[in-house]
Amino acid sequence: MDTGDTTYLTITTAIVGAEDNSSAWHTAFSDYFTVPANKLLHLEFVNHGSEANNWNNWNLCVANLAAHSTDDNAAYSEYFVLRSDAYGWGNSDFDLNMITQNYPDTNGNGDIWDDFRQTMDGATVSIDIDHSVTGNAFVTATAVGTNGTTLVETYQQPVSATDDIVAYLICDNSHFLMKKAYLLPSKITTVEDVNPDSLVVKGTPTFTELGNADVWGNATATVYFADGSSTEVDTTDLSFNVIPDLTTLGQKTVIVSYNKTKQGAYTQAVSTYYNIEVKMPVASLAVTTQPNISTYYYFNSDSIIFNTQGLEVTGTYSDNTTGVIPNTSLHFSKIPAADGSQSAVISYYGATDTVTTTCPLTLVKGLSQIGATDFSTPWPTYGDTAVVASGSSKTYTMYCYSDNASNWHSPSVTLGKAGNLNTDGNAADAADAVVRMDNFGWGTGYGTATLTSDWNWDIFASSISGSKVVITVTNNGDNTADVLYNVTYATGETHFQKYAGITVDSADLSSALVTEGDYLVIVQ
Repeated sequence: MDTGDTTYLTITTAIVGAEDNSSAWHTAFSDYFTVPANKLLHLEFVNHGSEANNWNNWNLCVANLAAHSTDDNAAYSEYFVLRSDAYGWGNSDFDLNMITQNYPDTNGNGDIWDDFRQTMDGATVSIDIDHSVTGNAFVTATAVGTNGTTLVETYQQPVSATDDIVAYLICDNSHFLMKKAYLLPSKITTVEDVNPDSLVVKGTPTFTELGNADVWGNATATVYFADGSSTEVDTTDLSFNVIPDLTTLGQKTVIVSYNKTKQGAYTQAVSTYYNIEVKMPVASLAVTTQPNISTYYYFNSDSIIFNTQGLEVTGTYSDNTTGVIPNTSLHFSKIPAADGSQSAVISYYGATDTVTTTCPLTLVKGLSQIGATDFSTPWPTYGDTAVVASGSSKTYTMYCYSDNASNWHSPSVTLGKAGNLNTDGNAADAADAVVRMDNFGWGTGYGTATLTSDWNWDIFASSISGSKVVITVTNNGDNTADVLYNVTYATGETHFQKYAGITVDSADLSSALVTEGDYLVIVQ
């Protein structure tokens, strides 16, 4: 219904999620609200959370299409998910630094989150999603608690300037009473430009050969702007100054500068620096410390990405001096997928010559594989379904090879009735529970689970690849199930993850492996 500048939208799902807050993450959704360009979507609802965790409240997703749409689901992609506790994730434009909040320490105990959880339960929430023609979505969420406390969270991110966007709410052991939804004209027609504030470089080479003018290699540069946002910039937008020059041996200082605003106008530059050593050309290479992974399990015929963690390569220079060459300065071949002794070729591309050596490896063929050998495995990629009879257990033994980019690029297990685990491409909609290796899960049966683990989170993601993972699924026979992960890293370090008391139907329980961003070689 249109009333002047206001278009009121029909709310079909008035109560989102189970009213006892039992709807686990990604199992209950509000209506999908389309926001055309140059329009602002205003949502009002009462938020209820379990108060168990900060994230057990509202979660907002902004995407290009309505999720699970039957007409074009393959094209669905999310711009971002914003949580009420000033956290979120999204596509490559997502920037956690762009989230602001005013959450107070009401009781003065030095912890804002206990106050936050209490205020959010029963709070009246209004969320504005302004789809600006500048090609950005601006979100302002205001929650007024029953205790009178007002919480404000904001976020902004690039989206399509012309195509519709879609916004919807997601439950996570929470539920919402929807009150209003309407569209207004956008309030933002221009975006104020901002200056760069600082420049950070990573992965810069520690040395270069005499006669080689490349002082950058595969390094990356990130510029941080005055509004708190950041972006990775191309080397063509950087300026380099080497002090002294590269025509002599020894330690040099490289000054890197960037001189553009957020919208690309030239402005006063921000700079940083790093040191690089000019050495004589590399004459030979030798592996002086073997990598952490020396035995690879494989199944598919695709060549295998060589994992360089733990590897040390020493170079001998033309003047007979030696030094460790950083892996970032080397190039590595893939490993042939064939049983027995194999090797990876290690190369250094010098200014005038390419020098190589090899690293010996052993390959053992497994029984099967889940996921792509190049780590392009999308979520969700499933293994075969196995029945777990009442009072029995199912054990999976595998080696996991991962890009180590995220905690969840590791195996997960889905539990539920036979035929319901992967029928619709979204395990959260069908399974009783999905439990990941990294102390996280969802599903209707997940809410009763007790989680225990002994991870060192500082090294979890970086240690996934090459791990031996033994997963045991136990049907307790009382409509609960347990899942135990026993993990041995390539370094030999061991850890565990356990989920106890997952609600299932013991008379009809099956399990399957599911994964993303990695591949699993099953060996038993």
